[in-house]
Formats: sequence, C-alpha cells, structure tokens
Amino acid sequence: MKYLSALGLRNKSSEPYRWVVVEMNMNKSGFSAKPLPRDFYARDTKTVAVELLGKNLVHHCSEGMRIGRIVEVEAYLGPHDKASHSAKGVTPRTRVMFGPPGHAYVYLIYGIHHCMNVVTEAEGHGAAVLLRALAPVAGIEGRTSGPGLLCKAMGVDRRRNGIDLCGDTLYVTEENGGTFSVSRRPRIGVGYAGRWAKQHLRFYIQDSPHISRP
Repeated sequence: MKYLSALGLRNKSSEPYRWVVVEMNMNKSGFSAKPLPRDFYARDTKTVAVELLGKNLVHHCSEGMRIGRIVEVEAYLGPHDKASHSAKGVTPRTRVMFGPPGHAYVYLIYGIHHCMNVVTEAEGHGAAVLLRALAPVAGIEGRTSGPGLLCKAMGVDRRRNGIDLCGDTLYVTEENGGTFSVSRRPRIGVGYAGRWAKQHLRFYIQDSPHISRP
C-alpha cells in the first residue's frame, strides 16, 4: 500500500485544512485490524502528523483490547527543532527517536505522566509525532484529552518504549474514513523553544470534543 505526501486542500483563508481520509480497508467492526506499514511513518513528519488524525490507536494489553481514534497530535521535526527532545542529540532517552520509523517513543514527564510518540522519517533523523488526544472507541475508561491521560486510558507506559508499531501489540490502523477539518496551532508547553514555540505544528480535528484545548 502506497501513501502519498499530501496535506489536503486549503480553503481561501489557508486554514483550517480540509482533509479526506482515504485508503479504507475495513472489517466488520468498523476499523482495519492490520497495522499501518512502515512506509507510512517513513515520510515527512508534518505529513504523517496530519494523516494520523482519524486513525485508530490499538493496544492489546493484559486487560484486553483498547481502541481510540486519534484526534490531536504535535509534530517534532528533528534536532533543528528546538522544542524536540532530539535537539539535545542522541541520549539514552532519545535513542528511540533516532531509530527506524514506525516505533513508539514513550517517556515520562513530571515523574507521573507518560507520553507516546511515533517515530517518523529515516533512521538517524530524530523526528516524531506526539499523540495528544483520542476519542474513545472500545475498551477505554477515563479521559483521553492530553498525552498523559491518553497513555493512562490506553494502558501505555515506558514498557512500550521502542515497540514496533508494525507488530501486533500496539499499533495504528485506518478508521472508517470520512471528511473533517484540521486546525493548526502552536504546540503546547514549549515556550522555551524560541521561534519554534510559535510554529503551527499542533494539528487536531476541528470541533472534536476530545481535544486537550482549542
């Protein structure tokens, strides 16, 4: 399956994007059980970020299968992006970011909250997309608006750091398609990053009640 590097159609104001989800391959439960292939992730990070919206995050954990529809993400473009963890180079923490695409980069913040990213672009690049919010689909209890709440609801913690998202435990699949508007805003909590703090690299499904903030 080939994936195109397209970001949809702009309206006259150039925002929000109008995005049409395509490449549907559904089963009777309304989502594809097949993980997205490696080449989906091995592309421009902003493209991957936008195209993750509307797709399902699936986790087979000890409590059963949990599924949430991705409604909000942030793109971290590489070492030149001063808001990215990879700006500090390869460290024990960021090693996964510099690894091959299609793996999960999971870290802990404030000593209590886990955050899940998907690694993008070529190995050695150091880019990833942070998953910020989900709409619950199946097996989820609790809030899912915000990266820490998302991980808690999905049962994702540092034990999943580095896991292959093309495997059968934690992965992303297509949703049931449709058309929605995508809004762009600056990323949250990166005021330290200078001009990078103002870049519109947070993408979310407009009017979703599950986003972390407008």
